[in-house]
Amino acid sequence: VHGDIYIYIQNKNTMSLTQKQREELNKAVLEYLQNNNYTDAAKSFSEAANVTVDPSQANGILSNILEKKWLSILRLQKKSLDLEAQIAQLKEEMKTSSGPKNLKSINPSEIENLFPRPPAKYTLSGHRAVVNKIAFHPQYGVIASCSEDASIKLWDFESGQFERTLKGHVGSVNWVSFDPQARYLASCSSDLTIKLWELQTYACIKTLNGHDHNVSAVEFLPSGDHLLSASRDKTIKMWDINTGYCVKTFVGHDEWVRTISIRADGKQFISGSQDQALLLWNIDNTAPVQRMMDHAHVVECVLYVNDATAKKTIIEADYSRAEFAEFVKRDDATAKGDLKARLDAVIQKGKEKDDTSRYDAINVVISGSRDKTIKLWNCANGNCITTFIGHDNWVRDIQLHHSGKYLYSCSDDKSIRIWDLVNGSCFKKIMDAHAHFISSIATNTKYLTMASSSVDLTIKIWQFK
Repeated sequence: VHGDIYIYIQNKNTMSLTQKQREELNKAVLEYLQNNNYTDAAKSFSEAANVTVDPSQANGILSNILEKKWLSILRLQKKSLDLEAQIAQLKEEMKTSSGPKNLKSINPSEIENLFPRPPAKYTLSGHRAVVNKIAFHPQYGVIASCSEDASIKLWDFESGQFERTLKGHVGSVNWVSFDPQARYLASCSSDLTIKLWELQTYACIKTLNGHDHNVSAVEFLPSGDHLLSASRDKTIKMWDINTGYCVKTFVGHDEWVRTISIRADGKQFISGSQDQALLLWNIDNTAPVQRMMDHAHVVECVLYVNDATAKKTIIEADYSRAEFAEFVKRDDATAKGDLKARLDAVIQKGKEKDDTSRYDAINVVISGSRDKTIKLWNCANGNCITTFIGHDNWVRDIQLHHSGKYLYSCSDDKSIRIWDLVNGSCFKKIMDAHAHFISSIATNTKYLTMASSSVDLTIKIWQFK
């Protein structure tokens, strides 16, 4: 036996083992023989290989190393077999799959029945600290992420591959946003700056200075020529991206402004703050036009409802009847009967025509808070229309479903929830979607894909099924 072992080792010497590796291997073989009472074989092998093992090292680094290596090989073999099985399964799926579903290729009736389902298609890893925010490119299969590690990363969400890292900030990067024309990426940071990145060269072409504290959010106006930023200095600033100058400062919050969302025409926006208030602003006026107060804790996220179907769904929901009664009176003043009958008649008329433009005059926003609730608001009077209750921890982000009839939310309870905007109920849940708090969610405007980011340092890509 010992002769065979020695010959085997000698033959392997023609491979890439170094002298030190050969000595360690010989010692490991000798130690194995001695520990298992192969006394004669150990003696012969020791003489043939000219190797000895100091008894004082018996419990040291080489102790049982041969057995450990053998077990490692078995584990790797099992893992290799598992991976081969997964590859075979993926190949089968690829035969019947056409990749991410494009909205234009699906009937509208089918869209309503498609939702993100676990497990996540991809888990993207690479950040070294909390991932704060994610944003989809408006045209291509790219998603941007930003982190407390001071970096921005770009990923191909269709393949799950990392593309590049953008470096320039010297503090936590808190928010990223693409401009509608896909020319620029904006980022803001705890280093008090906003940076503008050109997407052809990925170079930082401007650094905007002016805030006196952490910059927590940044969004482009629909024109793409200006952007808004929110800060811990209690202000919101408007910037000209061509000159890099601050052209307007909006003052009204009493505490840290954490989040903003802009109306589709760029004429109004909503902000949420640590002062527990939402403020509605006209872009031409630096003083707020409406203050909305009903949350019992910090407002973490806001969403201006720009989707016409979502607005129609909310206005026609049972929970909104009382709130929009005055609108019905103005809209159908010639109708007879009591208010409920007139409301039903107007709503039915809208359904028959499938007309969303009749609600253009009404503006609705949605907010999520550390009080664990989601609230819907009427911008005209600042009233809270209804409250969605279900999360067990802070609500961190909200986004609309592609159909406009459902709302996504994510929370520090590690869940992603889907709410039915018709009745306000929690329609679906993805529990333990991440291993830690979920910081952000994003939906792609072109493909049926959703992404989420987390304190667990990862981004997950969820495919709709």
